[in-house]
Amino acid sequence: MSFDAKAFLASLTELPGVYRMLDAGGNVLYVGKAKNLKKRVASYFRENLASPRIAHMVSQIAAIETTATRTEAEALLLENNLIKSLAPRYNILFRDDKSYPYIVLSKGRFPRLGFFRGNPDRKADYFGPYPSSWAVRDSIHLLQKMFRLRTCEDTVFSNRSRPCLLYQIKRCSGPCVGLIAPDDYAADVQLAAMFLHGKQQEVTRRLNKAMEEASARLAFEQAAIFRDQIQSLHQVQEKQFVSSSKGEDIDILVAIREAGQLCVNLAMVRGGRHLGDRPFFPSNAGDSEPSDACAAFLRQHYALHPAPTRILVSPLPTEDDPGETETTLAELAGRPVPIQEARSLTHKAWINMALQNARLAVLARNQATAQQEQRLAALQEALQLPEPISRIECFDISHTMGEATVASCVVYDGNRMKKSDYRRFNIRDIQPGDDYAAMRQAVTRRYDSLASGEGTAPDLILIDGGKGQVASAFAALADIGLTHLPMIGVAKGEERKPGLETLIFPEGREPLQLPPQHPALHLIQEIRDEAHRFAITGHRAQRGKARKTSTLESLPGIGPARRKALVARFGGLPGVLAASPEQLAQVPGVSRELAEKIYSALH
Repeated sequence: MSFDAKAFLASLTELPGVYRMLDAGGNVLYVGKAKNLKKRVASYFRENLASPRIAHMVSQIAAIETTATRTEAEALLLENNLIKSLAPRYNILFRDDKSYPYIVLSKGRFPRLGFFRGNPDRKADYFGPYPSSWAVRDSIHLLQKMFRLRTCEDTVFSNRSRPCLLYQIKRCSGPCVGLIAPDDYAADVQLAAMFLHGKQQEVTRRLNKAMEEASARLAFEQAAIFRDQIQSLHQVQEKQFVSSSKGEDIDILVAIREAGQLCVNLAMVRGGRHLGDRPFFPSNAGDSEPSDACAAFLRQHYALHPAPTRILVSPLPTEDDPGETETTLAELAGRPVPIQEARSLTHKAWINMALQNARLAVLARNQATAQQEQRLAALQEALQLPEPISRIECFDISHTMGEATVASCVVYDGNRMKKSDYRRFNIRDIQPGDDYAAMRQAVTRRYDSLASGEGTAPDLILIDGGKGQVASAFAALADIGLTHLPMIGVAKGEERKPGLETLIFPEGREPLQLPPQHPALHLIQEIRDEAHRFAITGHRAQRGKARKTSTLESLPGIGPARRKALVARFGGLPGVLAASPEQLAQVPGVSRELAEKIYSALH
């Protein structure tokens, strides 16, 4: 039965909100937000739609669900949450990257300057976000040179007895050992914050005034410090190849469609300093126009991240109400956030630079894709497989003398490592150090559901190991009826040197050793090394967790206070193990009788 749009629209509210379009199977086709739900949803049922892609989507609509909200800002946040959780096939999807880095200035008597990644809170002052960790670290380096703020952790700061190397090279003023007064340090913190806000001219004016005052009272050493700060500030300003003397906070957003790719590039300017770019390649783009991609990015990105003073966009989004997104962002930010085309020469230069970097990103992506496809084709040929290879899964085992055995399974799919499909398995119920049993268990647990028809089958399974590991993995596949899946083992060569690996086949075929420069071998090494890294990371975390769970916790009569006292007295579990009952009884709260019990339980 076709969707009765007329009847549905007759009952639809004119409030702001979010709409979800569903097909006959109940799958969500598209999620959108609207200032006026009735007006926006009605626009999809006009005779002349914007694109064939939208027309095709509308032809599949079997139902529409709506959620009214109080404001456009609430609608934007709800739309973004639904897009991330449902991933509708007709929404242009951008990777949810919540990990933009910031510069942080902590609170307290001597605030710390540092690198921060995460969700900012009110416990410190945050400046950003920045497009990359490099941009943050470069800015911190400049601030160290100009204002000499500490960057050490609080635990290090509170336990120093003499200044560190950063003080010697004039990158810190030595507040840890009282080499600068709290008021003077606070003044440097204020100047650093002003610089980060883009008020370089005001910073220069204050430094000049302070230098003159120091000279007037014959404090020439202090005047020299102010002079050096001024010189550093001038060097920073001269270093800007594209900058603004107005100290603006601006995002530059451009989108292009070239060489079969749709690329959105975001460049950031903070305090008048151009901090670099970050390209995005959205999913589900289809034949969408760059203006559609800009509109989708504006809604998704600024629902999660703070908006700057203004946003320069090329091309501008083409919406039913061009000012709708601008109004919504203003509501979220609590101030106007103009979304506009570049007008001044500086702004046009920023747009042109962002466009150039977008084209370079498309070129690099296509070159990388071509290289990956070449490596996959070479691997298919080398292994004499009848079908092309797209998805590769690789297993590795990691442990320390049998302790905390962890197996990893990493996935290569779509010409890249697909981290969302990675899996770790904590191996249990085997003889410690039995790699063969560990591998068999990992493979069984990974593909058990696949045997019952759930999940995605790999085109190739890699096993990091020799004949024994491959035989164990193949036996696991045989148990669940999946021996048709291609499998090879990667045995390390002499002295474990890269390039000397031997490929082991489970069905008795002669081992294969590819030339060191073979593109297929490079791909295998890359995936194998990633599996090894992922396994070791999991193993170390598991081992650390196990070792932190002290044997003392399982002892009767030992609570948190006594455990803390024992660890403080003997420096940890090894010290407690080496202690005699008499020594244990000397710990506050531990009687002679309890000391005997502890000693017996541990030995």
